[in-house]
Amino acid sequence: MGTTEIFLIALTIILAAPYAAWRLLGTDRWAPLVVVQILGGILLGPGVLGAAYPAYYAFVFNPQVIGALNGIAWWAVMMFVFVAGLELDLADAWAHRGETLVTATCALVAPLLLGAAAAAVLLAEPGWIGAKGSYPQAVLGVGMACAVTALPILVLLMEKLGLFRQPLGQRLLRYASLDDVAIWGVLALILLDWTRLGRQGLFLAAFAVAAWIVRKAIQRLALADRWYVALVWLVVVSFGADWSGLHFMVGAFLAGAVLEARWFDLGKLDAMREFLLLALMPVFFLSTGLRTSFGVNGAVVFAAAGVLLVASVVGKLMGVHLAGRILGWKQGEAGVIGWMLQTKALIMIIFVNVLLDKQVITAQTFTALLLMAVGSTALTTPIVRPRLAKLLAPTVH
Repeated sequence: MGTTEIFLIALTIILAAPYAAWRLLGTDRWAPLVVVQILGGILLGPGVLGAAYPAYYAFVFNPQVIGALNGIAWWAVMMFVFVAGLELDLADAWAHRGETLVTATCALVAPLLLGAAAAAVLLAEPGWIGAKGSYPQAVLGVGMACAVTALPILVLLMEKLGLFRQPLGQRLLRYASLDDVAIWGVLALILLDWTRLGRQGLFLAAFAVAAWIVRKAIQRLALADRWYVALVWLVVVSFGADWSGLHFMVGAFLAGAVLEARWFDLGKLDAMREFLLLALMPVFFLSTGLRTSFGVNGAVVFAAAGVLLVASVVGKLMGVHLAGRILGWKQGEAGVIGWMLQTKALIMIIFVNVLLDKQVITAQTFTALLLMAVGSTALTTPIVRPRLAKLLAPTVH
C-alpha cells in the first residue's frame, strides 16, 4: 500500500475506535468522549499496541504517516489553545477580583506545592528528567501539571451538568480562567532560556506592540474578516514564540488571550471549538499517545502516576476548602468546586507535551503525567453528580 492508503487506515482507527468504545461502553456518565480519545491514544501508542503487535504498529504508524499526523496535530492544538485564550473572561474575573484571587490562588498553590514535593522525591531517581532539563525546572513543571485545571473540559462538563449558565458555573469559569493565565506564565518561566534571553525579550516587546495594533485594527474589520486576520495573527505569534525559544503553544495562547471573544460571533466560536474536538483533536490525542513510554518497568510508571494523582486531588481539595473557609462559603460548595477544578485533560496534556518537546522531562515522566490527567478527569463527573444534587436541592424548613 502507498502512504495515502496507510494514512487513511490510521485516521479511520483514530476516529472510529474511541467513538465505538465510548458509545458501546456507555462511558459518558463518568468520562466524556475526549477522555476516551486520550485513553485511545495511549492504547494505540508504542507501549500497548506497539508492544502487542509490533509488525502491525510499524506498518500503520510508519514515519511518513506519523509525520503527516503530527502536522495535523500541531495545527489542531494551535487553534485549540488559541480558542482557549480567546475565551478567557479576565474582565469578569477582575470585577470579582477579591473572591476570584483568593480561590484561584489557593486552588493553584496547594496542589502545586504538594505535586512539587512528590516530584522532588520521584525525580531524584534517574530516568525522569529530560536531557535539557534541570532538577528545579522538572520539579516545577510536574508540580504545575498537578495544579492545572483544563478550562475547555471544565466547560464541557458544566454543560453536561447544567451548570454553565448558572452562578456557580460562572464562578468556576473565573477561578479556572485566572489559573489558566498562571499556568502559561509558569510555563514561560520554565522555558526561560538564558542563551536566548535577547530573542525572548525582543519577541515579548514586539508582541506587546503588535497586540495593541491588532486589537485596534480587528475591531474595525467586518465580522467575517476577523477570523481570517485572527488565524494569521495566531500563526505569526506562534512562530515568533517558537523562534525566541518559547514554545509555539505559548504563542498560540498569547495570540488568543489578547483578543476578546465578544469581537467574534460567539455561536461560531462555540462551533469552532466543537469542530476542533470532533475532527482534529483526536489526531493530537493519538500523536500524544505515540509519545508515551512505560520504560523498563511499567509498574513504576503506574505507581508514579498514582502518587501524582493523590497529590493533585488532595492538594486541589485542600486549597479550595481553605478558600471556602476564608470566604465563608456554604456547606458543600467547596467539595463541588474542588472536584470540578480537578479536570486536567487537554490543557495539562498540552502543557506536558511542551515540557517533553523541550526535553525538560522524559517520555516516562510524560506517560505518568498523562495517566494522572486521565484519572483526575475521569473521577470528576461521578463524584460531583451526587454532591451537586445535594448542594442544589431545595432546603426543607
